[in-house]
Amino acid sequence: MIKRLLLVFCLLPLIVFAQKQTSSTNKQAQKAYEQANYFISENLYDKAISELNQAVSLDQKFLAAYQQLGDLYRKFGKYSNALDNYSRILSIDPEFHPLTYFGIADSELNTGNYRQAIEHFNKYLTYPGLNSASIDKINKFIRDCKFSLEALKSPVPFKPINMGPAINSKEDEYLPVITADESMIIFTRQQNRNEDFYKSEKRNGKWAVAEFLSKEINTPNFNEGAQNISPDGNYLFFTGCNRPDGLGRCDIYISKREGNDWSQPFNIGGPVNTAGWESQPSISANGRTLYFVSTRQGGYGGYDIWSSELNTDGTWSNPVNLGKEINTSYDEHSPFIHPDNESLYFSSNGWPGMGNKDVFISRKAYLGEKQAGWQKPENLGFPINTFAEESGLSISTDGKLAFFSSNQKEGYGKLDIYSFELPEKMKPKAVTYVKGKVFDNLSKEALDAHIQITNLINGQTIYDEITDPENGEFLAALPAGKSYGLTVSKEGYLFYSQNFTLIGNLEKQPFNIDVSLQKIEIGKMVILNNVFFETNQYDLLPESMAELQQLILFLRENPTISIEIGGHTDKIGEDQSNLILSTNRAKIVYEYLIKNKIPLTKLSFKGFGEGQPISDNDTEQGRKNNRRTEFKITQK
Repeated sequence: MIKRLLLVFCLLPLIVFAQKQTSSTNKQAQKAYEQANYFISENLYDKAISELNQAVSLDQKFLAAYQQLGDLYRKFGKYSNALDNYSRILSIDPEFHPLTYFGIADSELNTGNYRQAIEHFNKYLTYPGLNSASIDKINKFIRDCKFSLEALKSPVPFKPINMGPAINSKEDEYLPVITADESMIIFTRQQNRNEDFYKSEKRNGKWAVAEFLSKEINTPNFNEGAQNISPDGNYLFFTGCNRPDGLGRCDIYISKREGNDWSQPFNIGGPVNTAGWESQPSISANGRTLYFVSTRQGGYGGYDIWSSELNTDGTWSNPVNLGKEINTSYDEHSPFIHPDNESLYFSSNGWPGMGNKDVFISRKAYLGEKQAGWQKPENLGFPINTFAEESGLSISTDGKLAFFSSNQKEGYGKLDIYSFELPEKMKPKAVTYVKGKVFDNLSKEALDAHIQITNLINGQTIYDEITDPENGEFLAALPAGKSYGLTVSKEGYLFYSQNFTLIGNLEKQPFNIDVSLQKIEIGKMVILNNVFFETNQYDLLPESMAELQQLILFLRENPTISIEIGGHTDKIGEDQSNLILSTNRAKIVYEYLIKNKIPLTKLSFKGFGEGQPISDNDTEQGRKNNRRTEFKITQK
């Protein structure tokens, strides 16, 4: 969409241009010119261009016809053609009309001729009668040109790689998104003016031939596009336009993966969707913040980026504009929030750029631990950004690769999907993922279990989801530099807990976990891996609270169960001291449960010291495993 067009061509050209130069002495040329004006009034622009070309071929000094041609070519993004016509005017009569200078400058900006564009924009500013809005716009374009000249001096590394014939075809492919483990990519393919989603899965390190995503989502009568997939690949947010259940021209929809297919999509409704235009969704890694583009009132420009939070009842909160740190009086598009939940990539023609739309990155700003807006956006640089339009960028979870669409010459079709390695400065924070499968420990049958991952320091829930009922799998993207607790639970089963740290050398290492759940039976034990104490102490550390709350929930959901809390140590130290320490640790957990209204009759505790090791006491990891708190079912 061309945003820089100042409408120069008009239905009454004899009023706009100087009388001596708006007509031709060649009657056939004049007739073609008038016929072109009629076609313009009927929005038949191709026919208008044909008539105007006929007019200038008959009268090679027909300035008004050249002007109309330049304006029409510029309207449809054919800037090289526009340049030829404007240049012809200036070679014949440099003072024909002030807007010729705007037209040629805008065309030069959009073809990368930045120095000439500055010269012609400045010339346009010398003419009287420009209003303040026009002056501001021209000065903005001059700043773009100056920014571009500097950017050209310091190109960033950029080696785009075509993703190959398995994904790309002779049709247009664009808007790629990829799962956290890079095992599946979903993109939009346009065929016969209809947009549908396709997917490709990586098998043995290679992308399989792309397949039609689903008849549940794709339709023959409506366009589906501008999609975003959750990191685990289970939820697809997308834009649907002109659908029967739509609230406006374009709305945001969601579909959930169900085995090998997808659910019937549903409109997420208000207050996100309105009677206006909502599109281009991007969901945070924890599934709780939705970023999208809207033309609703209260914004800074025509298209702004907004966000909405998922409420506990499953509805979405009133959207909030991301503010002047992100949005401008121009247009912002294609938001992509990286799984680090800190880095927002988006396109804009409002911030200083190379022309048309460029891609930018902004990171969250903080005041203490509370978010306080966004940092000033940074242009990703040349040649990632050029005088053409760049948008629809998505980033892999590990932050190494960016995915985008382009119409480069070596492609398979008009628009192909490419990947490239991001410059170091533009990469998001380190993120990895934990991927697992939950199954019954005896039958090995996959289970649809509840997975919860929390930040052990602040107790914040990072991931809260049910495993895939078909295969019991789950996948969660996790920012590095933190420690996490994982809890897996299902009705009728003992819960499972584990913890892991993404600090130091482990910050980019994916975790793969197989979780076998035990049915609730007398004598079965659960290790409370996320209950923590200081060395040789028995005071509970704050990181233990999420795990203990999970234990309380388990006991409340199973009111007939009784448990014994057991404390264990390694063999370092004296036997009696270890026995006392283990007993006190079991007792403090026991007392915490009582304080939280778990009946005394359902609880007991015991310390075992170093007497029941589960690992080798001769290694640090073995000793760590032996220092544990657990509970045993004593009554069902």
